[in-house]
Amino acid sequence: MGKIRVGLIGCGKISSIYFQNGKLYEALDITACADLDQERARARAAEFGVPKACTVEELLADPEIDAVLNLTIPRAHAEVAIRALEAGKHVYGEKPLAVTREEGKQILETARRKGLLAGSAPDTFLGGGIQTCRKLIDEGWIGRPLAATAFMMGRGHEHWHPDPEFYYDLGGGPMFDMGPYYLTALVNLLGPIRRVTGSAKISLPERTITSQPKYGKKIEVKVPTHVAGVLDFHSGVIGTIITSFDVFGGTSDLPRIEIYGTEGTLSVPDPNTFGGPVRLRRAGAKEWSEIPLAFGYAENSRGVGLLDMAYALQNGRPHRASGELAYHVLEAMHGFHDASDSGQHYVMESTCERPAPLPLGLAPHTLD
Repeated sequence: MGKIRVGLIGCGKISSIYFQNGKLYEALDITACADLDQERARARAAEFGVPKACTVEELLADPEIDAVLNLTIPRAHAEVAIRALEAGKHVYGEKPLAVTREEGKQILETARRKGLLAGSAPDTFLGGGIQTCRKLIDEGWIGRPLAATAFMMGRGHEHWHPDPEFYYDLGGGPMFDMGPYYLTALVNLLGPIRRVTGSAKISLPERTITSQPKYGKKIEVKVPTHVAGVLDFHSGVIGTIITSFDVFGGTSDLPRIEIYGTEGTLSVPDPNTFGGPVRLRRAGAKEWSEIPLAFGYAENSRGVGLLDMAYALQNGRPHRASGELAYHVLEAMHGFHDASDSGQHYVMESTCERPAPLPLGLAPHTLD
């Protein structure tokens, strides 16, 4: 099977890195792009040498396109994904998989009915940093994992982002914005989640944009901006996660993710990046040791999840950044909010396979 021909929908800010990396990945060929703003699609096509800029409808109707790369805003993820699947195309999208659990289920059900693959970012867990952590855990360097912590502490996006409103709308907030990176990394390292609980609140009902071009505009906050959660994994590990847009004075030196085992502690790099550093401290050691990365994809490799899907299609194997993994994470994120509202644990209905680790010794820009 030759290259997977890809049509990209949503030519906003994040699309640039996908266009750039698409030229490096030998199994992919981005042949068309579309956006609600036709001029923006034409500009991206000219910038990155994409043969065709068109409407969303034209892209979905194009029989030459095998897969759709869905880079629309979160509220549009499900609609575009389902339309692509109904048009007979595999789909890979930016995170989250969908805004609601019902939409997420509909994506998976449509993919199954059509015999197609659905996948979703984040794919940062395929980077050299987290894959090296996975190897260390699987080989027993920290013994049996017992517990984990994860912290994403920030002040929100209204002070720097040119269009920050959607971060405070349904499908936004710190858990839905950044939680997918942290939870996907944790599931990759520790396996699926059994139940969650949490507390969540909207700390400020209104935010004021201080970035350009919307300086001074008020934002109504519709989603919790501070979420503290506890996760019970099927493996027996207990995890703690905090995601916040309410840290206005800056944070202390909290780790991004740490895994605690019977024989040591593993410091996992920022799950919103692909590289290191990876640090390990064995039981009894006085200092941390920095571990060299055992895998490539340490630079910004967004799109490697779509590349993995392409190899899965070519070689008949499961893909790692799967819709099932993304749905499991989506359900957990809702579970934190549900638990906060109900005062009870939320027991997960879904599960997923722990993604297969990458093999050692891959050639650059390949996965098989």
